Amino acid sequence: MIIFRYLAREILLTMSAVAGVLLLVIMGSRFIRYFSNAAEGDIPASILGSLMMYHLPGFLELILPLSFFLGIMLAYGQLYLNSEITVLVACGTSPNRLLTVSLVPAALVAVLVGVCSLWLTPASALHNELMLEEQRSKIDFSSLAPGRFQEFGSGRIAYATEVAEDGRRLSEVFISERQKRSDGTPESAVTRAELGYQVTDGDTGSRYLVLENGERYSVEAGTAEAERLEFGTYAVRLARASETVEMDAAEFLKTGALFNSEDNEARAQLQWRLGAPLMVFVLTLLAMPLSKVNPRQGRFAKLLPAIFLYVAYLSLLLAAMDAIGSGSLPAAIGMWPIHGVFLLLGLLLAYHSQRKGMSG
Repeated sequence: MIIFRYLAREILLTMSAVAGVLLLVIMGSRFIRYFSNAAEGDIPASILGSLMMYHLPGFLELILPLSFFLGIMLAYGQLYLNSEITVLVACGTSPNRLLTVSLVPAALVAVLVGVCSLWLTPASALHNELMLEEQRSKIDFSSLAPGRFQEFGSGRIAYATEVAEDGRRLSEVFISERQKRSDGTPESAVTRAELGYQVTDGDTGSRYLVLENGERYSVEAGTAEAERLEFGTYAVRLARASETVEMDAAEFLKTGALFNSEDNEARAQLQWRLGAPLMVFVLTLLAMPLSKVNPRQGRFAKLLPAIFLYVAYLSLLLAAMDAIGSGSLPAAIGMWPIHGVFLLLGLLLAYHSQRKGMSG
C-alpha cells in the first residue's frame, strides 16, 4: 500500500499540473474568441462566464486522457532518473505490479472522462447552443452602453443617449456607417433618430434596427454633394439570417438516444463517447514502456515521440468519426480497429520492455 500510494500520488499530482496548464491555455483561447465576439456586439458580455463554464466538460474530455498520459511519463521518468524504479524492481516489485498500480488511477480518470463524454459534454453543448441561439434571436441592445460610441455590427458606429432598462429601445440614436452604392461607389452615411428598436423578419429571419423620426445624410467621397433624407420610419438591416443550428444534431443528443438511432452521425458520436474512457487505458499501457529513460537522456527524452503518438491516435479517431458520419466507413467496423491497433502496440512495447528489464 505504501508503494501504491506513493506511485498513485506522483501520477495524479503530475497529471493535475499538466491538466491545469492545458486547461488554462485552451480556455484562454476560447475566452479570447468569445470576448472578441462580445466586443463586436454579437453576444453580451454577461453570458461569457456561463459559456466558459459549460465548455469545461468538453475540454476535460480531451484534456484528461492526454494529461494522464503525460503524467505517467513524467512521473515514471523522474523515478527512472532517481533510480527508484531500479530499487523497486530489486525489492521484488514486478513490472506487472507497476502496471496494476497505474491502472487504478487510470480507472478513476476513465470514470471522469466517461461522465464527461457520455453525459456532461452533450448536455453542456446543447445548453450553450440554446443560449447563443437565444441571443441571436433576442431583440435587445444589451451590448450597447448609453453615452458611448460603439461598433454595432458590420462596422457601424452607434451612439445612444439612453438605453431602456429592458434593453429593447434606444433614445436619441446616432449611427455612422460606410457603404457602397449600386454602382460600387463608396459613400459615408450618418443617421440620426429620436427612437430605435430591433425587429426580426419572420420570413427571412434577418434582424433590423427600426428608427423613427429622424434624418439620414449620405456623402460621396471626393465630391461636395450630399443627400438628406427625412423619415418617419427607417429600417437598417443589422444581420442576415444565419444558418440555423439543428438542435437534434448527434452531438447534442443524449447517449441513450444514440443507441436507438440508425443515423450514421449518431453511430459515430456513440462510438466516440464510448471510446473516450477506453482511450485512457490504452494510453496507460503505452505510457508505461515509453516512460523508461536512461538517466543520461533526461525525463523529457521520449516526451516528443509520445506526443506524436497521441496526436496520431486522436487524429485517426477523429478521421474515423468523420468517415462513419459521412457513410464512407461502415459503422460495424468503426473506430474499434484503431483502439485495437494502439492496444496491440502498447502490449508489444510492454513485452519488449519486460524482456529488456524494467529497471535497465
